[in-house]
Amino acid sequence: MSAVRDVRVKSLLTIREREVFELLVQDKTTREIAETLFISEKTVRNHISNVMKKLAVKGRSQAVVELVRLGEIQI
Repeated sequence: MSAVRDVRVKSLLTIREREVFELLVQDKTTREIAETLFISEKTVRNHISNVMKKLAVKGRSQAVVELVRLGEIQI
């Protein structure tokens, strides 16, 4: 019996956080991200804030730089 293993590496980001940051690097505003994902602007800001806490950075741009460095998102 040969079983196929799922060897995906666990991502630092949730699916929604990744969606938010992928739109953020496309130069979308908080409002545009909210409209695209059908969530509130407050929820968008919460996702960004949560990622900044995970990465221990102080701003959105620092978070983007760190996520690119870690291979979590691409520009």
